[in-house]
Amino acid sequence: MMRWRGGHEGLMGHGGHREHGHEHFGGWRVRRIFEHGDMRYVILALLSEKPSYGYELIKAVEEHLNGAYSPSPGLVYPILTMLEEMGYATSESGDGGKRFYSLTTQGKNYLKVNQSIVDAIFGRMAHAAALHRRTEAPPIVRAIQNLRLTLKLKSSAKELTDKQIRAIADALDEAARKIEQC
Repeated sequence: MMRWRGGHEGLMGHGGHREHGHEHFGGWRVRRIFEHGDMRYVILALLSEKPSYGYELIKAVEEHLNGAYSPSPGLVYPILTMLEEMGYATSESGDGGKRFYSLTTQGKNYLKVNQSIVDAIFGRMAHAAALHRRTEAPPIVRAIQNLRLTLKLKSSAKELTDKQIRAIADALDEAARKIEQC
């Protein structure tokens, strides 16, 4: 199961439905980042860059996705075991009994044959990371939440006069103009 961290609903996998490899959320149609079996290619590609512990691979995926997604150990470690059984990876005991994984020659060849698939997956990952970076600017999210709360409190505390309504609308219009100029 994929655990997404916040962000744009269409990108992050919450609250919508799937249809033919796409997520549907409030009118948005966004292609899923990982299809069935994609994570093995990601792990192989990361191992081709440098031998790693499972935890390092989890962190590397998270970094490639700019924090938008972090695979669970329950996903990564079984894939590492499968890659070992297939002869694509090998492991040895490292610090504290942790397994240190590296790519075999057979794994390098498999990766080379499937390079177009790997490139497509990493392309989707880069796109998702860029979307997450754009939608997850914490100061902007905080400011929007602050504005919503302030408007809700102001409008529910008492009945607003026409003068107050115009002043609020003018302030919002001015804020929109300033944002457009950024």
